[in-house]
Order: sequence, then structure tokens, then C-alpha cells
Amino acid sequence: MMRRREFITLLGGAAATWPLAVRAQQGERVRRIGVLAYWPADDAEGRARLAALMQTLQQLGWIDGGNLRIETRWATAVDIRRHATELVALTPDVLVAATGTATTASLLEATRTVPIVFVTVIDPVGAGFVATLARPGGNATGFTNYEYGTSGKWLELLKEIAPRVTRAAVLRDPAIASGIGQFGAIQALAPSLGMELSPVDVRDAGEIERAVTVFARAPNGGLIVTGSAAAVVHRDLIATLAARHRLPAVYPGRYSVTAGGLISYAPDLVDQYRRAAGYVDRILKGEKPADLPVQAPTRFELVINLKTAKALGLDVPPSLLARADEVIE
Repeated sequence: MMRRREFITLLGGAAATWPLAVRAQQGERVRRIGVLAYWPADDAEGRARLAALMQTLQQLGWIDGGNLRIETRWATAVDIRRHATELVALTPDVLVAATGTATTASLLEATRTVPIVFVTVIDPVGAGFVATLARPGGNATGFTNYEYGTSGKWLELLKEIAPRVTRAAVLRDPAIASGIGQFGAIQALAPSLGMELSPVDVRDAGEIERAVTVFARAPNGGLIVTGSAAAVVHRDLIATLAARHRLPAVYPGRYSVTAGGLISYAPDLVDQYRRAAGYVDRILKGEKPADLPVQAPTRFELVINLKTAKALGLDVPPSLLARADEVIE
């Protein structure tokens, strides 16, 4: 669980808000939010995303330790359901499923009445979380990060940045509907690009390392990392394996490329947590998740690491560089 003082340290400038917090405590009912995150408690990317959520809540007038109490659980695949049940038992006003499909599914198993705001879910309709994007209809709503068509874009980018690649290992989570859906979208496009695919499950580190090592024994291979909480958790291992085996890799988040990955095409994921705070605010003020439409990303970013490209012996096409939103040299 993240301690309240740790969030205050992360956010900074909280001292100025304490007079408001004191007034809130004196005159308002303290509201409670439960946050379920599928990351290790020391995960820097996870903390950055949750800090964006908390900062925006603060800007909207919700002060942790004042008129708001935040309970956070950092979960693993082993204990995620237990943590979801614990949060529901605290009778929060709103739950935040902070890491996509895995946390949303666990919270919806635990409650069909407490409002849930989810972030970075790929296919909420296919997963059964909402009835439709426009009218969710139940106790959950939130923000999607990819359509399945984006998965095909990753394959196109791999072929464009590394034309010699004819084989792609697709790292996906087979336990979630979006893992199957993303692989299906890539599979549909593969024949037209002359690509052979090999699915790799990302459920645990040993499984990933074994599968990628075997895949890399044959030539002309590359990696596509699809979006999932498990892929975020194992991102350092995946990047290490890609470098070790000299495999060009396409990632579903900028954070992997700034850490040394080759290329990513993705929405601004931190911004989704800022937007999620807006939905939490609206629900705390009386609106219902059933009436708040699920929102899609408004902008995607193409990020290329030229240092990594050079290490792999790749000449990045000028046309691809011209389209990049960020180039790391």
C-alpha cells in the first residue's frame, strides 16, 4: 500500500493545500477512493502514472488527507483478487482500476455496485466491462488506450524499420480478451507483409526468457510487444532480451523506448490518468458511470531510439524519422 505521505512527497507543493484540507475536514464528509494497481510497489512508471492521477485530483479540489482518503493496493497475479476484495470491503465511493484489463476484471468480480473508473483498457466491450462505449450501462467506465487496428500498425512499423525481418515473436497475455484480440489483428495483416508469427505468453519472467531465447536461434526475427499489464511489469526483461539477441522490437509505450527500446507507437498513457481523475471527480459529485461514455485516446506518439537502431545495425528510413514525434539520439 502506498502511504499517504509518500504521495504527498511525490506530488510536491502539498503544504499550500493544507488550509483547504483542514476546512474540508471540518465541513465535509471525507470521501474514499480505492486504487488497484498491477505493478510492483517500487515501479517507477506506475508511480508516475498514479502521481498524475493524484495531482489532477488535487487540482480539482480533492485533497488526500483532507476531504479525500486514498487507499492503494499494489497487486501481483497471485494476490490481485484478494486486494480487489479488500478495497471493496473498505466501502469506497469510487474504485480506480489503474492497470487495464487485469485490475478492472478483478474489481468487477468483487463488486457490481461501487463505481469503477478504469484506465488503459484495450477492449472493454469485448471483455464484458461495459455494454457499449457510448453508454456503459453498469458500474464501470473509463479510458481505452488501443483499438485492435493499432496492433497491425506495430507490425507495419517493425517491417518498415527492419525490412529484413520475416519472423515476429508477438508477446501477449493470453489470459485477457485483448491479448487474444491484439494477436488476431496482427495475424490478419501478417500474410500481406510476408511475416511469420510466433506467439509468446507474458505471464511470468521464466516463460518469456525461454520463449524469446528459442525464437532468437533462427535468423531475421523481431519482436512485437502488445499492450498488457504483464508486459509493463516485465518491460525491463523484454528490453534486455531484445538487446541481447539483437532483435528489433516495437513497444506499446514510450517508456520502453526512453529506457533503450527501439520504437513505440502509443498514446500518452500518463495523460489517461489525468483524464481519469476528471471522471472520479464527476462521480464523487453525483454522476453515474453508466452515463459517462468510455473515451479513446486523442493523440498517438511515434518515438524512435536512434542509439538502439545504430546498435542493431539499422538505418532508419528518413520517411519514418519525419513522422516521429520524438527521436532519442
